[in-house]
Amino acid sequence: MASISAEDTSKPVEAEPAPAQVAASPVGSAVPTAVDLGDYKVWNPPTGAIGTPASLPDSYFEPTAEELKSAFQSQSRLVDKLNNAPLKTEAIRQRETKEKLARWPETRIRVKFPNQLQLEKTFPSTETIKSVYAFVRNSLTDAAKPNKFILYEAPRRELKVSDPTVKQLSLAALGLAPSSVLHLTFIDESLNGSTTIPPLLPEILAKAEDLPPPPTFDPPASTDTKGKGRALGGGGSSSSGDSKLPKWLKLGKK
Repeated sequence: MASISAEDTSKPVEAEPAPAQVAASPVGSAVPTAVDLGDYKVWNPPTGAIGTPASLPDSYFEPTAEELKSAFQSQSRLVDKLNNAPLKTEAIRQRETKEKLARWPETRIRVKFPNQLQLEKTFPSTETIKSVYAFVRNSLTDAAKPNKFILYEAPRRELKVSDPTVKQLSLAALGLAPSSVLHLTFIDESLNGSTTIPPLLPEILAKAEDLPPPPTFDPPASTDTKGKGRALGGGGSSSSGDSKLPKWLKLGKK
């Protein structure tokens, strides 16, 4: 009987691979997990001068009397429209938001850093500004994540998550659909230099591409100079000119 009890007590001692499994689990959990940023684009800062105003004469910036009159009339119409417009109820605002969501289900946001580099991502229009902040925060390096920043729409419409009039609204309700450019400024001014590279993850900076050239809307130059001369009456023949003379003048010439 003593031998049987000895064998029974030895069985639990033999089944001891569990500590090895427990010891292996911390090794697996030590591997850092990367944050999935989804589909995004990175655009390099524009290079070279793009139509600098210094190349234009001062007279170019002086409005004409007609331009001043048109601007004044446009501003007057806008003021009258705002003053005479009825107050929007909550139901009207919700209906307008639903119409925007149906028309623009997605919103493309470009976040422009102080050095003009742009980080682009498309969000559902039902998302709030908090999703944009989270995307930018996850795009920063670990050392830069504690730095606070503000997203704003030019000229200076700040979109803060702490603002109760902003944080509950969707991107469509904020008027950011279908696409908008938001500027980013860090609270730490040392990160806001025009030549300072943003503290983004290396894999994000490696995906940066050059911006495509803007489309040109200038009409093509006309090469039909002969037709233009005839349209102005400078290329007509003498015979055609004689056919237009009155009869009494033709008789006098004979």
